[in-house]
Amino acid sequence: MTRQITVAALQLALNGSELENIEAVSDLVGNAAEQGAQIILPPELFAGPYFCKAEDEELFALAKPVSESAPVLAMQKLAKQLKVAIPASFFECDGQHFYNSIAMIGPDGEIMGVYRKTHIPDGPGYEEKFYFRPGNSGFKVWNIFGTTIGVGICWDQWYPETARAMALLGAEILFYPTAIGSEPYDADLDTSRMWRRAMQGHAVSNCMPVVASNRIGTEEGQTFYGHSFITNEWGDLVAEYGGGESGVLVSGFDLEQARNHRAGMGFFRDRRPELYGRLIEDR
Repeated sequence: MTRQITVAALQLALNGSELENIEAVSDLVGNAAEQGAQIILPPELFAGPYFCKAEDEELFALAKPVSESAPVLAMQKLAKQLKVAIPASFFECDGQHFYNSIAMIGPDGEIMGVYRKTHIPDGPGYEEKFYFRPGNSGFKVWNIFGTTIGVGICWDQWYPETARAMALLGAEILFYPTAIGSEPYDADLDTSRMWRRAMQGHAVSNCMPVVASNRIGTEEGQTFYGHSFITNEWGDLVAEYGGGESGVLVSGFDLEQARNHRAGMGFFRDRRPELYGRLIEDR
């Protein structure tokens, strides 16, 4: 018995206007669909340049409710046309609250739900706590194309708790849209290798494929390092880009094979949650 799924990660520069960026992402989504991809992951906040480099009150005007978000509306139309699923990242306004969110769009073009980024970074070049409230959606998974997927957003990808929570909710593949690159406080610091290794570790520890999509290019002195990738359930890189390529990574998986490997490794069988109380203590 096999259960096949084909996934894709997009990598591209996103320093144009909202219309230009959405059109560029749409072109790559179409390319991925032509290659057989069923679930297609664009990078984080793909509608514009990464705006969290500094604190600017005027930028809150970029946020929209999910029903009015230009990138979400564009991806809904495309998903319906191509019969694909797209986790679409956007800057969400919900009343007086603002979130870094993804709208999970199904192949009928409908929004299956919204996940709001749980872990919010705060540091030079990544001033996200100024813009985003910590997500209140909890971790989510979605049933799509005969599988269940989980989606974390950028900073979420550093936390093994995020991956494990989604796995325990039934996820069989993990997706991480990202905007990450140079650190303004240290020009010599390149986190791209540890960034990959952290998520490869999630693949290994949860015995499931991981898909990560990042932007490239330089935006007002901040360079985004790409290195988007797809791993299999062993944590092996099966598709990857370096720091400059623009395009589509596509890979297919046998989910029954991954499920058998996951069961055989015993990581979920041998968990001892009764001893993990320290993990939820804030001290």
